Amino acid sequence: MLREDENSVSAFAVPVVRLILPDEGGRVLLLERSEKSSYGGWCLPGGKIDYGETLEDVIGRELKEETGLETSSVRFLFFQDGLPNKPNSTHYLNLYFECLWTGTVALNDESDQYSWVDKETISQYLIAFGNEKALIAYWAMNLSPKRSDTRWIL
Repeated sequence: MLREDENSVSAFAVPVVRLILPDEGGRVLLLERSEKSSYGGWCLPGGKIDYGETLEDVIGRELKEETGLETSSVRFLFFQDGLPNKPNSTHYLNLYFECLWTGTVALNDESDQYSWVDKETISQYLIAFGNEKALIAYWAMNLSPKRSDTRWIL
């Protein structure tokens, strides 16, 4: 349900997927948001889940739209509340997934550039949406994307 005001802020938490794409060295892909995106800073690929869209569909769509990459396997990692930080802002429920991927990065107009970061270099970036906390938790989990694990969902 949306409130009937100018800002149309949802009365409920908005689910969002955040995609962690590790490379063979354990670095992950970050995108620098363009001015067009209205957010700025660096973040993980991902976005809002559209009404009637499955998690599998939104993961594939957002990854392809934002990076040009294809996903071969995905596993759910954890969630993170993105509580409103000011009046009339949105409460997001961030669902973090680790994705095995193929292809070459080709950015859309939502991002200006990309970078592969690790736990030693992440502090050099201004990261949006609380993604830095999620990445620190991810690296602390010491997961290997190549191992056999029943948490893979695709």
